[in-house]
Parts: sequence; C-alpha cells; structure tokens
Amino acid sequence: MPSAPQVSTEHIAMIRKGVSAIVASRGLDLRPSLMRAMAADIRDDGRLVTALVARAQAGQLLQDIAATGAVSVVFSEPLSHRTVQLKAARAALRPATPADAPLLQRYLASMEQEIGAVGHGPEFVRAMLACRIEALVVIEFAPEQGFDQTPGPRAGAALPPMADVP
Repeated sequence: MPSAPQVSTEHIAMIRKGVSAIVASRGLDLRPSLMRAMAADIRDDGRLVTALVARAQAGQLLQDIAATGAVSVVFSEPLSHRTVQLKAARAALRPATPADAPLLQRYLASMEQEIGAVGHGPEFVRAMLACRIEALVVIEFAPEQGFDQTPGPRAGAALPPMADVP
C-alpha cells in the first residue's frame, strides 16, 4: 500500500474552513456514483476525512462505498477554484448523530460565505444544504492518495507521500 499523502497545511486549512465537497465512489461494475457533501472536514493532521451526505439522495453512492470501500472527495474553493482530491480504498459508513451537528452548522455558515463570494445569497445555500442530522450518513476515511486538482499546470499532480512517523 502506498504511503498516505502529505496534505499541506494550506489544503487542511481550506478543507477545515468549509468549501465545496463532492464525494464519489464506484460500484463493483466500475460505474461511478457521486453526491454533494452536506458537510465535510479533515483532522488537523490530515489523517482523517469526514463527509456527511443525505441518505435519501446518496443511495447509490452509499451502496457503492459499502460494497467496495472506495471513496474520493474533491474539495474546491468556489471563488478561486483551488482544488484538492483525497482518495481511499477503505471508507467507513455510520449514521450521523447529534454529535455531528456542530460540523453541519459550521459547514453551512462557511458555505454561505463561500457561495456568497460568487454572488449567491445565503437562502440559496440553505436550500442546497438543507437536511436534518438524522437524515445524514457519515463517511470517514484515512486518505491514501491525494492530488492537486487546481486548474493549471499542476492539475492532477500527486501530493507527496507523508513522511514516515514512528
């Protein structure tokens, strides 16, 4: 198995502030599935990603993750298009609980600012991300691969491997 990617402090800060996040997977037949995350976060050390998706909208995606474990999340800053993609082959699923509500609220507030910067009001974001906590599923994974996907000459470049830590 390859070394985990070194997610830069800049990428971690971008993800933690709450930017657009799209979660994808694939079925056993390699057919892709994807869904907008209703919230997303990464641990300060870059070793655990959390994404919340709406169960009713993400049925195929959740089925595919359960069957294959494969997951990819693309995090993109709407105003600058600065983008990073993190992937893993072993994602875990669990129902969201009230303990996940602060992440949901923090993400909503951030996305109101992010989407507001490109000209859409908070009502648009609230409608796009409206979901009760009990209707969400949490996807968690340790990134195994990472890519800079910002448009430009480095698009698609792999993030360097994380230094081995004893």
